[in-house]
Amino acid sequence: MTEMTRLYVTGGQQRNARSLLEGEAFWYKYHKGLVVEVDTVGGQVERRVEYVSPPNVCADEDPAILFKCGTLDGDRLYVSTQTEAMVYTLPDFTLATYVSLPCFNDVHHVRPSRDGHLLVANSGLDMVLELTLDGEILRIWNTLCEDSWERFDRQIDYRRVTSLKPHRSHPNHVFYVGDDLWVTRFEQRDALCLTDPSKRIDIGLERVHDGHLYNGYIYFTTVNGYIAIANAETLRVEELIDLNAIAPPDALLGWCRGLFVENGSVWLGFSRLRLTKVRQNVSWVRKGFRRDLPTRVARYDLARRIFVAEIDLQAHGLDAIFSILPVPDPIRTAAPQLIMASKDPRK
Repeated sequence: MTEMTRLYVTGGQQRNARSLLEGEAFWYKYHKGLVVEVDTVGGQVERRVEYVSPPNVCADEDPAILFKCGTLDGDRLYVSTQTEAMVYTLPDFTLATYVSLPCFNDVHHVRPSRDGHLLVANSGLDMVLELTLDGEILRIWNTLCEDSWERFDRQIDYRRVTSLKPHRSHPNHVFYVGDDLWVTRFEQRDALCLTDPSKRIDIGLERVHDGHLYNGYIYFTTVNGYIAIANAETLRVEELIDLNAIAPPDALLGWCRGLFVENGSVWLGFSRLRLTKVRQNVSWVRKGFRRDLPTRVARYDLARRIFVAEIDLQAHGLDAIFSILPVPDPIRTAAPQLIMASKDPRK
């Protein structure tokens, strides 16, 4: 099997990039969503999409505008912003589907369901939604197994609310294991089966992000630089890989989020660390860091526990990384182009 040579990376560009020590006020000042294509052999990086959400689906003051987690399905790229779920057709990145609902707040992931609907991790309201492509809500799973509307008001447009943090659950990545639908829960540091809540994968460590099924195992990232590998049948973590132990002792890896697994190696996304308003989210940083590394994708050989290569994406305007996705074979040879979208995508 040949190794993947081209990757799509989703994320965002900050208004003012700041280091960890320069104040929490700059933590979420993103003004543009980006999708870049990375040539992992030559190291070239090209922008494919630049996107700004329309004002009517954003908070009035300091809205966070960026692409979060996405999913590739054939020639379709499913991707979310803070308040939108979108589907682009490839390779031309034509916007084919657009949904933005008043209940959307801090949306972290969108992917197709087995029935061709949209599955949306709506982190701000601690829920996962199943929607039609026209935006009709078919089902809501509360990720705390509570009444979905006990804490929230159906009449409020939560897209206009800057932040609902601290979240009690913060679901952030939806995936399938067989016919079961799962979601990672940031605050519980686990993965929960939505279709059978008696099933749960306890990951522990730090807060959990991605969940990817590969060859019978589920690969999770934790924000402090661990990969947790769970058996998809037993639902138990069988291996923990500490990437900090592989890194130089004076380096701070960054916020670890975004993962692509292939042939015994992984590509991981590291976003340069900045303070959050919820300080405990970066409490693990205090253990004596020295060197703040840029936002980048990095490859590790898992079998040999070695660092292989990295590509700096901060130099190309990407300050936060959310998803790393393989460019499908038929699309790799297509002529590249840049799509810029800043108008209302529904028009």
